[in-house]
Amino acid sequence: MHLKDLMKNVFNGPIPAELGEYDIPGVWDDSRRVTPGSLFAALSGPAAKGEDFIPAAVEKGARVVMVAANSLLTWAMRYPNVFFVGVPDPRAAFEEVAREFYGHPASKVRIIGVTGTNGKTTITYLLESILKAAGRSSGVIGTVNYRVQGHVIPSKNTTPGFLDNQIFLKELVDRGVPYAVIEASSHALHQARVSGADFRGGIFTNLTGDHLDYHRTMDAYFAAKAALFTKLDPHAWAVVNVDDAYGRTLPSLTQARVLTYAVHAAADVRGVIEAIGLKGTTFTIEFFESKIRIETSFIGLHNVYNILAAFAAALADGIPPETIRQGIECLPCVPGRLERVEAGQDFFIFIDYAHTDDGLKNVLEGLQAVRHKKLIVVFGCGGDRDRTKRPRMGKVACDLADHAIITSDNPRSEDPQSIIDEVIPGFTKKSYECVVDRQAAIERALTIAEIGDIVLLAGKGHETYQVLKDRTIDFVERDIVERFVRK
Repeated sequence: MHLKDLMKNVFNGPIPAELGEYDIPGVWDDSRRVTPGSLFAALSGPAAKGEDFIPAAVEKGARVVMVAANSLLTWAMRYPNVFFVGVPDPRAAFEEVAREFYGHPASKVRIIGVTGTNGKTTITYLLESILKAAGRSSGVIGTVNYRVQGHVIPSKNTTPGFLDNQIFLKELVDRGVPYAVIEASSHALHQARVSGADFRGGIFTNLTGDHLDYHRTMDAYFAAKAALFTKLDPHAWAVVNVDDAYGRTLPSLTQARVLTYAVHAAADVRGVIEAIGLKGTTFTIEFFESKIRIETSFIGLHNVYNILAAFAAALADGIPPETIRQGIECLPCVPGRLERVEAGQDFFIFIDYAHTDDGLKNVLEGLQAVRHKKLIVVFGCGGDRDRTKRPRMGKVACDLADHAIITSDNPRSEDPQSIIDEVIPGFTKKSYECVVDRQAAIERALTIAEIGDIVLLAGKGHETYQVLKDRTIDFVERDIVERFVRK
């Protein structure tokens, strides 16, 4: 695209004649990705000043650099062979340039955003399966990976940055994919990573303590989540869990058409549970004077909520109830979400991503509700993350598990034993032991498990690595379990 066309809405100044008709091959906000002849925007983030990366971008061949207007002369004198564009707000200007460069893809795809503390990933998988049953293809951006038409890209963040979102949406447009289902994390919403996405619908799951190292207060955490709904227009829809206290406040904050769901409260879409077992869950969904029975391999009350959310969203988007049921029931599991491991053992093993106190509570309560002997949980807490949840997770394990093995999660720069020491105060009885090495902790749990017991490995879920202080190592819990049990 010609530079003058890219700049038409953000820059009124003169553009050198030789550059006006110049075709920009790429636009970037990361100096490491700059290609020869491309445009680089010097955008500052929470931990770095964007202008510090201009030399690296120029060295890699940037021909046009976007900077704050008050820095223009300094940089233009330093690099006279580079065209510097000075604008009042580089981030807003770059977002407009990127949307123009990729053809405003967000306006050409129906985007559904899913936010809340827990349940986002499972709901995206459910929606993907429902849309497939309805003959509608979708692209998914989530915690586990980014997916489109069988092509899978490992996920670096729950929600990628603004530019990567534009690239992904452009790929959907090019492939003729009509839907995008996006996990919208609180960080992404607060940092405007989904800025410019024309959400046609939003789902709110719940809000419990997490990420307070970043947001500081629950009110600030909720405000970040609520931003998805306050920006929905009257033509969009919002699906909200009204069994959640924060969810009950959302309908008054949005212009969108609201569809509520619940198990306990009165709601537009309501679940009535018949049975929960280790092989799955059976329940009835009541909605607008109608009913439909669901038989799913998913386990636990929290998954009933996830299914209700996906059902309500699909209903809001005009998909017939019977098609929605087919999409739900044909999905066997979600990677790392109460994922069952069968290696010939005579007890039950589940792997789950639960890494908050509420997430751990949901999973343990789901397993408590089915027939078993002892319930053994292996869990830890991530380093360099919200420390306030550590004793709360200990209390949940103390209250709901027969025996807990406290271990490492992703300790990052923190000392693993110090993290464990902050979990222990949540226990009011000696129903735990500490094994710092996570693989040793898993093997300990499998060694003490007896016939009919349940072993839950919580916190890592789908992850295939462990982040230590000085390195990241391969760590696939399913492989560890299968090797040990078969040995």
